Amino acid sequence: MDSRVEQVRDVLREVAETHHQVYRIVNGADADWASWYADWLINLSELPNLLETTPVRSELVYELVGLHREYTATAPAEDWESFYARRLLAAFRPETARPAMPAPF
Repeated sequence: MDSRVEQVRDVLREVAETHHQVYRIVNGADADWASWYADWLINLSELPNLLETTPVRSELVYELVGLHREYTATAPAEDWESFYARRLLAAFRPETARPAMPAPF
């Protein structure tokens, strides 16, 4: 496995463990988990350095929700953290990064 994939995988494990600790009173239940993950990943982790870009929070939320849907629908053999890590690295590759969207007003 690629070193960057492993590093992103480890950051994803850390955010999951941290989220579960924060939401321990409800056994980790949080309908808006992707927003919490995105905020933590952007502001409190090494993810921006590993991606070589700082994702826009809403775009990272969108990617996380899409990855969750894809992972649960396909039930791949690999752990979710590795699955997400490979796809996040591909989605936020600096040379293919999408330009920032201007505000609609």
